[in-house]
Amino acid sequence: MNINPVLVEAHRGNAVESVHRGALAVFDAAGGCVLALGNIERPVFPRSAVKVLQALPLVASGAADELKLTDAELALACASHQGEPAHVATAAGMLAKAGVDAGVLECGAHWPYREALQREMAARGQTPTALHNNCSGKHAGFVCLGCHMAAGRDARAFVKGYVDGGHAVMREVTHALQSATGWDLSTTARGIDGCSIPTFAIPLRHLALAFARVATGHGLDNDHARAARRLRQAVATAPFMVGGTDRFDTRVMQRLGERVFCKVGAEAVYCAALPDRGLGVAIKIDDGNNARAAEVVMAALIEAFVALDSAEAAFMRGLSEVRLHNWNRIEVGALRASAALRAGAPPRLA
Repeated sequence: MNINPVLVEAHRGNAVESVHRGALAVFDAAGGCVLALGNIERPVFPRSAVKVLQALPLVASGAADELKLTDAELALACASHQGEPAHVATAAGMLAKAGVDAGVLECGAHWPYREALQREMAARGQTPTALHNNCSGKHAGFVCLGCHMAAGRDARAFVKGYVDGGHAVMREVTHALQSATGWDLSTTARGIDGCSIPTFAIPLRHLALAFARVATGHGLDNDHARAARRLRQAVATAPFMVGGTDRFDTRVMQRLGERVFCKVGAEAVYCAALPDRGLGVAIKIDDGNNARAAEVVMAALIEAFVALDSAEAAFMRGLSEVRLHNWNRIEVGALRASAALRAGAPPRLA
C-alpha cells in the first residue's frame, strides 16, 4: 500500500511535532495533469468543496434570472457560511423571492459557528433555525431551482423532499456533478452529507478536472459553462458570503478576486478553480484536518500557480507558513508547507 506524502508539518520550536499526509491534483480542462502528489485515483467524498458544481443548475435552468438573484445570493448558493446576520438575511431573501419561507429548508438547524454570535443569540433568548445552517444558501438555491421547475404547480409541495436523491431537483444537481467531473456516480460509493443531501466519492483527478472546467468553461455544455462563469463572478463580487469573517476562502478571494475560486469541504477536502491559468485543484488531507493542513496546502498551491505581486505573495505566504501562538500570544511554532510540497509545485510566478 502506497503512503501519501507529508504535505504539511507542524513545528514546535525548532522541531517537527506532527505531520499531515495527503494527496493533491492540479489538472487542465483537457484532462492534462500539471501536478500530482499522492494517490489521486482513490475516490473521496468531496463534501462541501463541490457546492459551485451543485449550484450550476440554479443558473443554467434560468431560475436565477427568473428570480433576479443577486451576486450575494448566488455566492451564498456556493457557500459554507458561518451563520452571520448577513448570511441569514441573504438566505431568507432568496426564499422570499421564490415565494416560500425557511420552513421548506431540509438542511437542519445548528448554531452559528462564531462563539460571539452564539452568545448574543442566547442572551436574546433565540435559538438557531435552518437559516443559520452553514449550508442554508446552497439549500435555498435548491429550493429556488425547485420552485422554478414547479412551473405553476404548488411550489411548496413540489420541493418537499428535495434532499432525496430521486427528487427532480437532486437529479438535476447530480447530473451537473457527474457531467463536470466525468465520473460515473451511479457506481461509486455514496453517503449522506451533513446537510442531508447525497454525497458521492470522486477521485481527486476528476475533481481537479471539474474545477478546471469551471475555470474555463471547456468541457461543460453551454448552459453549465455560462453558469460557471456567472457563479465565479458572483463569488468574486461577494466573497464574504462564501465563508465569512476571518474564513480562509473569504480572505483569499477578497484579496485575489476572480483569479481564484476556492472552496473547502468537510474532512479536509479543498478544491479551487484558477481561471487565469485554466487550472483546477483538488486536495485531500488524510487525517481530515481542515482548519490547519488543507488551508496551508491550498495557500502553497495558489502561491505557485497564480501570478501575485509582492504584497499578495506576502499575504499568501502568511497562510502557507502560519505562525502559531499560545494563549499568552507567545510564538510557539509554525504550520508549514512541507519540502515535498514546495519541491513538487513549480516556482512561483512573477
